[in-house]
Amino acid sequence: MSHLPDLMKDLALILISAGIITLIFKWLKQPLVLGYIVAGILAGPYVHIFPTVTDTESVNIWAEIGVVFLLFALGLEFSFKKLMNVGGTALITATTEVISMLAVGYFVGMMLGWSQMDSIFLGGMLSMSSTTIIIKAFNDLGLRNQKFTGIVFGTLVVEDLVAILMMVLLSTMAVTRDFAGEAMLGSILKVIFFLILWFLIGIYILPVFFKKARKLMNDETLLIISIGLCLGMVVLATKTGFSAALGAFIMGSILAETIEAEHIEHIIKPVKDLFGAIFFVSVGMLVDPAILVEYVWPVVIITLVTIIGKAFFSSLGVLLSGQTLKTSVQSGFSLAQIGEFAFIIASLGVALGVMNEFIYPIVVAVSVITTFTTPYMIRLSEPFAVWLYRILPDRTKEFLNTCTSGSKTVNHESDWKKLVKNYIGKMIIYIVLLAAIVLFSLGYLSPFLADKMPGISGVVLSAAVTLACMAPFLIALIANKTNSPELFMSLWNDNKYNRGRLLFLVLFRVFIAVSAITFVLIRLFNFGYIWGIIIALAVLILILVFRRDLNQYNKLETNFLNNLNQREEAEKSRHPLKASFNSRLNDKNIHISTIVVSPDSLCVGKTLKELNFRNDYGVSVIKITRGSHHIYIPGGSEYIYPQDKIAVVGTDEQICSFAEKIEMENTSQISQEPNKEVDLQSFTIDEHFPYMGMSILESEIGKNHNCLIVGIEREGESIMNPDQSTIFESGDLVWVVAEKNEILSINHKG
Repeated sequence: MSHLPDLMKDLALILISAGIITLIFKWLKQPLVLGYIVAGILAGPYVHIFPTVTDTESVNIWAEIGVVFLLFALGLEFSFKKLMNVGGTALITATTEVISMLAVGYFVGMMLGWSQMDSIFLGGMLSMSSTTIIIKAFNDLGLRNQKFTGIVFGTLVVEDLVAILMMVLLSTMAVTRDFAGEAMLGSILKVIFFLILWFLIGIYILPVFFKKARKLMNDETLLIISIGLCLGMVVLATKTGFSAALGAFIMGSILAETIEAEHIEHIIKPVKDLFGAIFFVSVGMLVDPAILVEYVWPVVIITLVTIIGKAFFSSLGVLLSGQTLKTSVQSGFSLAQIGEFAFIIASLGVALGVMNEFIYPIVVAVSVITTFTTPYMIRLSEPFAVWLYRILPDRTKEFLNTCTSGSKTVNHESDWKKLVKNYIGKMIIYIVLLAAIVLFSLGYLSPFLADKMPGISGVVLSAAVTLACMAPFLIALIANKTNSPELFMSLWNDNKYNRGRLLFLVLFRVFIAVSAITFVLIRLFNFGYIWGIIIALAVLILILVFRRDLNQYNKLETNFLNNLNQREEAEKSRHPLKASFNSRLNDKNIHISTIVVSPDSLCVGKTLKELNFRNDYGVSVIKITRGSHHIYIPGGSEYIYPQDKIAVVGTDEQICSFAEKIEMENTSQISQEPNKEVDLQSFTIDEHFPYMGMSILESEIGKNHNCLIVGIEREGESIMNPDQSTIFESGDLVWVVAEKNEILSINHKG
C-alpha cells in the first residue's frame, strides 16, 4: 500500500474538524474565525480527545502562506486612494486609538511583570481592531448605512496601514533591540520609501497590462496571474529586507486600483478562505487550555483593558475630530475588540523568538471574548451616549454643542494651503523616483558597465544613462508648469502673501535637483563637493536649455493619473450619486441611502406631493430608478410604483424612520446612467448672488435650475433640509443637489 504523507493526514484532520465546528458556529450565528480557533484547539497537541496533528512544521508553512493570502486580500480591500479619502475624523480616531492603546498595553504588560519586549508586542496587539468581526456585527445588526459606520470603516483603513508599519518596526526592534535609535527611524523611512516606489511603479504598469490583456484572460488565467504577482512581490519584499506579509499587502493595494480589482477579489476569495482557515486553525493549535487556567487573571485584566480602553480612546478620537457625542460613542464602542492582526503580530513575535509563548493563548482568549462582546457593545452604545449626555454638566454640553455644531465646511481651503499640500505631495514623489534611479544606477548599472567597459568610458556612460533617466523628473521638479502655476501666480500677485515664502519653495526645489545630480557625480567621478555642485548646476542648466518641452514628463504623469483613477472613474460611471456623496459628505451627519419600494407599501400609487416625505420624515428624494429609467430631482407630481428604487438624503434617524414606516428594504445595487451625473456641492452666497434676500420658495431656485437645496450652514449652525420660507443671507454656505452643469451655473452666479 502506498505511503500517505503526514501532511495529507493533517490537512484532512484540519479541514474536516474546521468544517464541522464552523457549521456549528454558523448555526449559533457566531463568526467563523472562532470556529477555526476552536477546531485548532481540538486538533492541537494539547487536547487528546480527538486525533491530533503530527507534522506541525508543514502545517506552519501552510499557515504562513495563509498570512500571505490574508494580507493580499486585505490589500485588495484597502486601496491607497481610499486611505487618502478617509477624512480627518478617521485619521484622528485611528491615531488617538493606536497611540493610546500602545501605551496602555505596554504599561499593563510591565505591571504584570512581563519583559519589555513582551509588553511592546502586547501594546501592538491591543491597538488593532478587527475588520472581519466589525463587518459581521454591522451586517447582523443592519447598521451598514448608519453615519458612524463610515467613520469606523475609515478608521479601520488607517489601522490597516499602521499595522503593516508596526510589523516592520516590531521586527526591527526584535532584531536590533533598539527602541528609540537610528535603526527605528531608518526602518520607518525605508518602508515609506519602498511603499511609495512600489506603488508608483505598480500603478504605472499593471493597469495598462490588465487593460491590454483583458480579452485574453478568463477566471483561471486571472487567478494565476494575480497569485503570481502576489508571490513575486513577496519575494521582492523579502529580498529588500521586509516581511512576506508586507509584500502581499502592497501588491493587493496596487491591484485594488485596477478595474479588475473586484474580479480578482472574487476569484481569490476561495484561495484566501482555504489558507486563511489553515492559519486560524494553526492559531488555535498553539493554545494550551492549561495555560489559560494558569493565567486566568491576565486574561480577565487584558480583556477589560481592551474593551474599556479601546471604547474610551476611540470615542475620544472621534469626539476630538468634531463629531457629536452620540456618533463618537457609537464609533468607539464598535472598535472595542482585537482580531486578525493580533494573531499575526503574535505569530511574528513567536517566530522571531522574542515573545514568550504563553502570551499567544492569552491574546487568543482575549480576542475570542471581545468577539462575543462586540455586538452587545454596539447595541449598548446609543443608550449609553444618551445617558452620558444627560448626566454631563451644562457647561460641558454647551462646549460639545459648540465644537460639533456646523464646525466643518468644505471647499474653503486657502490657496496657500492648497499650494503647500500639492507641493509636498509632488516633492515626495519626485524625491522617491530620483532616489530609486540613483540607487539602481549605483547598485546595479554602474557595476555592470564597469565590468563590461573598464575605465572612464564605463563611468561616463553610466553617468549619462543615469542623468538621462533623471532628466524628466528634474525638469518637472523645478519647472512651474508642473507645480500648480495658477495657484503660484495667484499668490505671487496677492499682496497679502510674502513673496519670500514662494521664492523659498522655488529655491528648495532647485536645491533638491542640484543635490541629486551632485550625489551621482561625486559617487561616480569622486569629485569634491565644490566641483560636484558647480558641474551639477551646469548639467541642470544644460538639461533645461536643451529640453524641447515637458511632454515627456506630462505623458508619464497623465498615464499614471489615468491608471490611478481608472477604477474610480468606472465606479462613478456606474454609481455617480453614491461616489459623489461618499466623497463630499465624509464628515457630515447626512448621507444618501437607496431604498426599494415594497409592493405592499402604503405609498404605492401616490404622488410625492401627497406623501410629503420631507415634512413627515425630514428626507429629500433626489432620484427615482424605475427599471432602466432614472428620474433625477423628481417633482411633486411624480408617482411611486412597486419596486421603485428611491435615493433619499437625510440623517441616520430620518432614513431609518422613513424606511421602517413605509415598509421598505435597503439596497445598494442600483444601475446608473453614464451620461448624467447628479452631484452634491456647496457654494457661499455673496453680494452677487441673484436670489439674495429671497426665500427658497420666492426664488424658485429649484424650478429655475432643476435642483434641490438640502442644507444651509449659517454662523456655525447647520440647517438640514431647510424650510421653503428660509431666506438666503450673505455668507450662507448652501448645499445643493443637481445635475453637474446646473451646479456650475449656480456657482457661477453665486
